[in-house]
Amino acid sequence: MSDDFKYSKGFKRFLHLAVFYFLFVMINIALNRLCGVLHLPLFLDNVGTLLAAALGGYLPGIIVGYSSNIINSTSDPSNAYYAMLSVLIAVSGRYFFDRGYFDKFYKTILTIPVFAFIGGVLGSLLTYFMYGFGIGEGISAPFALSLLESGKLNVFWAQMISDVVIDLIDKTITVVIVFTLIKIIPYRFASALALVDWMQRPLNKEELKEVKKNESRKTSLRTRIIIIIASMLVFVALVTTTISFLLYMNFAIDQYKLTARNVACLVAATVDGDRVDEYFEEGPNSVDYADTMNKLHKIYDTSPCVEFVYVYKIKPDGCYVVFDLDTEEVEGGKLGDYQPFDESFEDQIPLLLSGMEIKPVISNETFGWLLTDYEPVYNSNHKCVCYACADISMNEIISNGISFLVKVLSLFMGFFIMILVFCMWHLQYHLTYPIDAMTYAARKFAYNSEEELETGVERLNELKIVTGDEIENLYESLSKTFGETVGYLEEVKNKGEEIAKMQNGLIYIMADLVESRDKSTGDHIRKTSAYVNLILAKLKEKGKFKEELTEEYIYEVSNSSPLHDVGKIKVSDLILNKPGRLDDEEFEKMKAHTIEGEKIIDNAMKLSSTSDYLKEAKNIAAYHHEKWDGTGYPYGLKGEDIPLSARIMAVSDVFDALVSARVYKPAMKFEDAMKIITDGSGKHFDPDIVEVFKASEEEVRIIADEHKKIFEA
Repeated sequence: MSDDFKYSKGFKRFLHLAVFYFLFVMINIALNRLCGVLHLPLFLDNVGTLLAAALGGYLPGIIVGYSSNIINSTSDPSNAYYAMLSVLIAVSGRYFFDRGYFDKFYKTILTIPVFAFIGGVLGSLLTYFMYGFGIGEGISAPFALSLLESGKLNVFWAQMISDVVIDLIDKTITVVIVFTLIKIIPYRFASALALVDWMQRPLNKEELKEVKKNESRKTSLRTRIIIIIASMLVFVALVTTTISFLLYMNFAIDQYKLTARNVACLVAATVDGDRVDEYFEEGPNSVDYADTMNKLHKIYDTSPCVEFVYVYKIKPDGCYVVFDLDTEEVEGGKLGDYQPFDESFEDQIPLLLSGMEIKPVISNETFGWLLTDYEPVYNSNHKCVCYACADISMNEIISNGISFLVKVLSLFMGFFIMILVFCMWHLQYHLTYPIDAMTYAARKFAYNSEEELETGVERLNELKIVTGDEIENLYESLSKTFGETVGYLEEVKNKGEEIAKMQNGLIYIMADLVESRDKSTGDHIRKTSAYVNLILAKLKEKGKFKEELTEEYIYEVSNSSPLHDVGKIKVSDLILNKPGRLDDEEFEKMKAHTIEGEKIIDNAMKLSSTSDYLKEAKNIAAYHHEKWDGTGYPYGLKGEDIPLSARIMAVSDVFDALVSARVYKPAMKFEDAMKIITDGSGKHFDPDIVEVFKASEEEVRIIADEHKKIFEA
């Protein structure tokens, strides 16, 4: 099956999937019916559920499990109440599948106790709360009876253990079948059964891992929506269940009142009112007393919900027994026995003494929590001579109410989980994945190079989000903005490069203007710049001054070095071009070029808001004549108090001055100049800089020779 089918959208694909999922439902029903036909003590009604969960996902597994129970309820309505268990099995099955438990058989076996717990323990408890425990006719009944007959277990534990054992066997067979089918079904076919609804280009496994790493400062939008939906469902469930329970209880009480009244009326019709006084005079051997008692017993036996049936003669001091039927737990009173009024009847005593009808009374006195109905027994003069009574236990009503409540909750819980998972699935493909994918693409958007910028835009455009709502609008706006941003950044980059070139050109022009006044310096600024660049590269290569030698710092020093002698613009031409040595006064004026250079660059920095690149130019201009031992000028700085850029320039400047011819001296030999630099280590120069300069002697010689040829030419 092709990938196009796997990820295609529309009604056709969902129709195909619906057919496959329906087949899984049929597998559940067919295997379950087969077990019934063969009289096997098994269910096997979760094979299709686990297959759908493993191959399709949480939602298909839940739908298949829930649907199977609902369809099976057409033959046995109680199956609908166990749909929740099938839903839990589907959720557990998918959870285990996602974590690789169905990859190896030994790992698959580990899932059996979980499934058996859901089907056996939870299923048995659900049965207990819905119906109470009695050894019925279920498939576990024979085993439960054998356990009960051993005398070591009560009904509850006999039924529980039998249910768990049967379900353990059932789930073992189920898991083995599912594992075998998963291994047999071709991967391409199995993967096509996944219920997906991509609103964008499908994300691969690596991309899914990345987008799942997206963290929110607070609770994620998806989580908040799920919490809101779940809260609403729970609220609706509580309100609906409470109302249903109250309505059921009111209805049940009304029905029990009607039943009690009907039984009491039937008893009243059976008792001959004209003979009641005769019964008290002659005793139980009175004519037709025994016959009437037998008739009352038949009425009682045909009314299973009735707890007690009796007939009382009401007198001011209490009740006197006319008839009182024995039950399994309580022996009935004898004719003429006295029974005091219960407190709950105090308000009714005047009516009873008057022979009037009373409403049913709910009491919790001598004989327990009962609903009682009193019906008058009249003689032939239409005078009330006694009351026929029927009691129904309220415990029966409550137990039935709890059973009803558990059934409603069971039905709702399965449906609740299905709706919640559907919402999560829909949110995942229509909201979470598109937003997370856009976030992932945006975070991967790098500004390091033109190629990375284009890759970032291409990565975003490849998402192709088509939700057709606000998410798609956001995606299109984001794609457009990123595309325009890349174009703008490219333009800014080009402008920046032009400005940088202009800036460096201006620096060289300024330096050339200064140099053109000094007829003895030759190509000094270019040679010193070359030496500075060499020293910077070698220091970084050797791992020295790691914290300072950043790419930005190297760039600034390299481009600022031509301005080291900019202060000479303030020095007289007579001093600059004097053919002989300078006297002390002239030398002091010459030394002032460092301070003047510092002032010039400082003023330039004040005129620009983006003048950080001039910081090192200022350091170089001001301090390149300082010495390591503190004997330099203009401030007499010492050691590392001298900026690194100035210490590098000091070596470059002195070396070039030595190997270059001046109007007042010839050029020194390369070797002699290098020796002076080496001898100045720790005195004039930074030892680390001298070390790398000396080690780079061949590169230094090449620079000196190349610039010598250019100058001579």
